[in-house]
Amino acid sequence: MRIERSIVQQLAVWKTKENRKPLILQGARQIGKTWVMKAFGEQYFEHTAYFSFERNDELFQLFESTKDPKRLLGQLATHTSVPIEPQKTLIIFDEIQECNKALNSLKYFCEETPEYVIISAGSLLGVSMSKGDSFPVGKVDFLQMYPLTFKEFLAVDAPELCNFVEKLDKIEEIPLIIFNQLTEIFRRYQVTGGMPEAVANFLDNKGMERVEEILQNILNAYSLDFSKHAENKDIPKITEIWRSIPSQLSRENRKFLYKLVKPGARAREYENALLWLQYAGLVYRIFTNTKPALPISAYDDLTAFKIYLSDIGLLRKLAKLPPEIILNNSPLYIEFKGAMTENYILQSLVTQFEMMPRYWISNGKAEVDFIIQNGLEIIPIEVKSANNIAGKSLHIYNEKYAPNLRIRYSFNNLKKDGNLLNIPVFLADWTKRILVNNA
Repeated sequence: MRIERSIVQQLAVWKTKENRKPLILQGARQIGKTWVMKAFGEQYFEHTAYFSFERNDELFQLFESTKDPKRLLGQLATHTSVPIEPQKTLIIFDEIQECNKALNSLKYFCEETPEYVIISAGSLLGVSMSKGDSFPVGKVDFLQMYPLTFKEFLAVDAPELCNFVEKLDKIEEIPLIIFNQLTEIFRRYQVTGGMPEAVANFLDNKGMERVEEILQNILNAYSLDFSKHAENKDIPKITEIWRSIPSQLSRENRKFLYKLVKPGARAREYENALLWLQYAGLVYRIFTNTKPALPISAYDDLTAFKIYLSDIGLLRKLAKLPPEIILNNSPLYIEFKGAMTENYILQSLVTQFEMMPRYWISNGKAEVDFIIQNGLEIIPIEVKSANNIAGKSLHIYNEKYAPNLRIRYSFNNLKKDGNLLNIPVFLADWTKRILVNNA
């Protein structure tokens, strides 16, 4: 099963960029970075020279011996079967976080051999950057990669439905037969999440047992990363926070509480562990907003926040939620359904908007799930996990701040009523486009 990733098009833009620098592709483990880099090379270059610092110890010696990029290119040529030519060859440095000197060498490739196209990737760069040789500040480009989106999932599972959604050019109700089909496919995505291997096996009809095995293996690999890359003193704390996330999200207001991590736990004891999970790309931290003004980052309450996982499928597996509960829309699946839906909406927003969303509360009377900054506009967002859309928080926010637009994600149809725009949950990946059509 071949799954096309939209980030390949972003890489194509980078390739033709004026003053292009070596690129660092950032993202968590198992989201398909290696596949994307190779697919990019296959589609846009005559040759692809792939080097993995996790698999080839000899590469370390090359970067230990010299910082001269021309000399390095000559030595690298002896470790690949393809020619290394300017503009024609994509040079891939995979798992570059394993070799700090290779990471540092990107500076010299940028300054002395800019005609060579170099892309690198590593799952834990945020942690490794602070160790060893200095990071090549200002000498590299960055691109963030995320798990497979529902839009990408839909393009493979039901391309005709994806084409239908892509052609939506105005805000109007979706025909019921299509609405129901999209809802059903979205349930399948909630089960697999965005881990490409799990998605590919699911869509190839390998069975849920295989999907469950893959997701558990990924969680196990993450736990091994804790031991491999984190400071020894932080490993137990990272594990405790990680395991507490389902219980944190099962609470009504989802606010992160250290006492749920461990009785008597204090923020100062666990802050480094929480930052590690953030830098590894495994969780998102969403702060409380004290005032919806520009820029929203200036009004963060750093003492109050929520933690979400980077992937909805991993959240389901970490919570030990059986897939049948979601696929059959079981009535037992009520409380945690809200957490799963919020987690998904956040994942979708993060891929579309430059600034991380926040959430807003008002003296214990109201809580708006997310607020986003879209250009010069601040948009409050409410997330509903069913057809029941009753709630006062968005109304209170509206009365207090009178925003031009409010968004409610639910399992009701696409519709606008005054300044309230209802977007079906399964259309969250098209939010930015819907806003353009609403302008």
